[in-house]
Amino acid sequence: MTLDLLNLPTAPQSTTDRAAHWSAMSAAVADLSGPVAAISLPALRRNALDLVVRAGGVPIRVASKSVRVGGLLAATLALPGFRGIMAYTLPEALWLAETFDDVLVGYPTADRAALAQLAADERAASRITLMVDDAAHLDLVDAVAAPTQRAALRLAIDADASWRTPGLGHIGVHRSPLREPADVAALARTIVARPGFRLVGLMMYEAQIAGQPDASGSGADAVVRWMQGRSAEELRRRRAAITAALRGIAPLEFVNGGGTGSLETTAADEAVTELTAGSGLLAGHLFDGYRAFDPLPAAAFSLEVVRKPADDIVTLLGGGWAASGPAGRSREPLAVWPEGLRPLAREGYGEVQTPLQGEAARRLRIGDRVWLRHAKSGELSEHVDRFHLVSGGERVGEMPTYRGEGKVFL
Repeated sequence: MTLDLLNLPTAPQSTTDRAAHWSAMSAAVADLSGPVAAISLPALRRNALDLVVRAGGVPIRVASKSVRVGGLLAATLALPGFRGIMAYTLPEALWLAETFDDVLVGYPTADRAALAQLAADERAASRITLMVDDAAHLDLVDAVAAPTQRAALRLAIDADASWRTPGLGHIGVHRSPLREPADVAALARTIVARPGFRLVGLMMYEAQIAGQPDASGSGADAVVRWMQGRSAEELRRRRAAITAALRGIAPLEFVNGGGTGSLETTAADEAVTELTAGSGLLAGHLFDGYRAFDPLPAAAFSLEVVRKPADDIVTLLGGGWAASGPAGRSREPLAVWPEGLRPLAREGYGEVQTPLQGEAARRLRIGDRVWLRHAKSGELSEHVDRFHLVSGGERVGEMPTYRGEGKVFL
């Protein structure tokens, strides 16, 4: 199915009235059985266009790991303001490059079979950019395919964007070992001096800014905002110095930064030529609680009530679709409709059953549906083979996930 988000097949349903939104989703899938994953096309469109507005004219590269649906990647890239894909593995990038002509692999790879496939395919090599942060990555490529036996491979350098202070230590994620301009420049000189490689880009991902809610309602919000402001100031200076050093070594095609949670901040950095975002499209519930934006719950899944062990408790079949990251309640699904249902502390969201308690349970019967949101947007796609597309209270189509197309990349 080809999807045009600017011209939806039916009149859009309300995306601000919660009752109308979830009632429309329920009506659209009423004739389906089992776990059902669905996407509200009006909500998806609104989220996508909001990302474009927040980016302020800087192109957005779509993070595929936050979608994992080929048709939705294509539909998003058809919108003005989006350009290119950031894949999460090289095997995925090789598959995507059969359709898309600009695929950046967001993480270094040690997949020898995939590297051999890339080295033997000039078309793929012209469409895919590998990520490196160590000369050992170059050695691995050369061990798989000698420079004289392959097309020149496109490379981008990943430089650390975390914030470090004497008192707080390392704030952010542990990614690249390269931090200072001199260290990044040294690797750049190594790349341009070696045959079979071409340095085309730089990436610096500020997870401590993009991935931290700052309007959660907790006492930590003020501290988070302070940290983000100080980190952004330090990063702007350092990214400018790194970019200037690299542009003196190689003609960069792009400088990539940001994420869904930091589009405005990163877009304001003059060194950045493109942004990356993905989670803001389908909007897993981890992206609730930001001051700068309020995404709509475009993607959700529903499970059927199969038991009523008490008047105020219903038991769903399945539900234990936890997201990656530090274990805790924030990584669990979130029951959102009917409102007022909560998991039992001693059971939580289980692999085969999930009891939920609340006044709303008294009105639910066996066979009724409960809607849940996944914590991380793209990871829901690993549990289902398709998303049903909903607009105007109707089911207007479906799209296979990676899993539905027989693809498992990580």
